[in-house]
Amino acid sequence: MKQLNPEHITSLLKMINSGPYFELLGMKVLELGVSYSKVEIDLQRKHVNPFGVIHGGVYSSIIDTAAYWSAYCELDENVGFTSIDLSVNNLSMIREGKIISEGKSIKIGRSICLAQASVKDMNGKLLAHGTSKLMILDGKQSIEHAIEAMGYRTLPPKFLD
Repeated sequence: MKQLNPEHITSLLKMINSGPYFELLGMKVLELGVSYSKVEIDLQRKHVNPFGVIHGGVYSSIIDTAAYWSAYCELDENVGFTSIDLSVNNLSMIREGKIISEGKSIKIGRSICLAQASVKDMNGKLLAHGTSKLMILDGKQSIEHAIEAMGYRTLPPKFLD
């Protein structure tokens, strides 16, 4: 496997964490690596449903994000991909605090990737778990497209020579 460029990862994290949806949810990707990602949300009033506990959509968003980015580092430079199926199991409620999702890619195929993610509270209690199928896209939704959409000029290369 090619060696990841740490400068690319640092620049990519800065770019994706400034994305509109991530800012809306207060979601932050903390770590990216081969077959791994770590995402967190500091729960606020905007994350709860009318009953005062986390809305299931927050679990879905953080699981989708962690699963998606766990596959990123295993794909070639500028290969695009998108979520095509997301299955989420809400296992426990939470009212406040920080939630952390760790994503792990399970299988990277020629056209489909399978990934999973779990969500835990700061004490390690499992709150939710999910799986995601991701479709590899030829020439669509690549990092180059994200760079353009976010108004960035460029990012360092994904891999070291």
